[in-house]
Amino acid sequence: MLAKECLAEFRLDCTLRRLTPRTVSGYYNTNKLCLDFLEGEFGLKELQLIKPTHLKVYFQKLIQKGLKPSYINGVLKAMRAFFKYAVEEGYISDNPVLKVRWQREGKVLINTFTDEEVRRLIGAFDGKSYLSMRNKLILAVAFDTGARNSEICSIAASDIRDNVILLHGKGNKERHVPLTPYVKKLMIKYERMKDAYFFDNTLKDDRYFLSRTGRMLTKEALEHIFTQANERANVRSTIRCSPHTARHYYAQANLKNGLDVYSLSRLLGHENINITKRYLQSMQDESIVTLATKSSPLTNLKV
Repeated sequence: MLAKECLAEFRLDCTLRRLTPRTVSGYYNTNKLCLDFLEGEFGLKELQLIKPTHLKVYFQKLIQKGLKPSYINGVLKAMRAFFKYAVEEGYISDNPVLKVRWQREGKVLINTFTDEEVRRLIGAFDGKSYLSMRNKLILAVAFDTGARNSEICSIAASDIRDNVILLHGKGNKERHVPLTPYVKKLMIKYERMKDAYFFDNTLKDDRYFLSRTGRMLTKEALEHIFTQANERANVRSTIRCSPHTARHYYAQANLKNGLDVYSLSRLLGHENINITKRYLQSMQDESIVTLATKSSPLTNLKV
């Protein structure tokens, strides 16, 4: 079977499994680049002729280009998914990419906001108008739930429950995050202003956060809200002011406050706990010591 015919099938299968368009596109393009290389370098078009040696040459080229280990591992992940599909469909008997080893990634240090910077960012909007209140609440939700940019944009009014918010994550996976009293208080004010702002309009979108014209917010609009807040809050220039950095803050703040890494992984919607562990690795030694002091056996035993 032609490798590129199998790749076309794989893309359709990913779509039928309801992977996000971004994931489907990434898997397809990543594998196509490899297949183009194998065809040009070795004249390989048939899927059955691709051997581990050929794939190792391709990955050696990626290393020689100076690409980061994390990027190369992303390529390897996408290719493993493709060749696994080929095996499951019976097109090949063995997965050749399994012979390619993962790249060793260095320790990733994740820098995020300080507590004071978070206070200034949320306080950057006074909440005296609909848009100002909306922006203030969006920041609060980002910092207090760790929701991704796209997850905040897609929150529907029906996703707001008494004590939780339902988030629609990657791969159409749903999860609940706590709705805390502080955020709930802001929501009451926001909903009152929202009803007044759109009083004469028939809203066609049921999203919780809406643009000035009553449409669903885009990810770019959410990024712009953080940029606006940063201009007023004067966050350190070494920190990228974005929803994703707010997610970093949420993770590290929860760990510092005593939440275990397994529970945090579920709240963040991570598929692999090793991803969550990066936040723990990035915490300063002093923070770990303070956390350990609070949780030490004899301190809590009160001997």
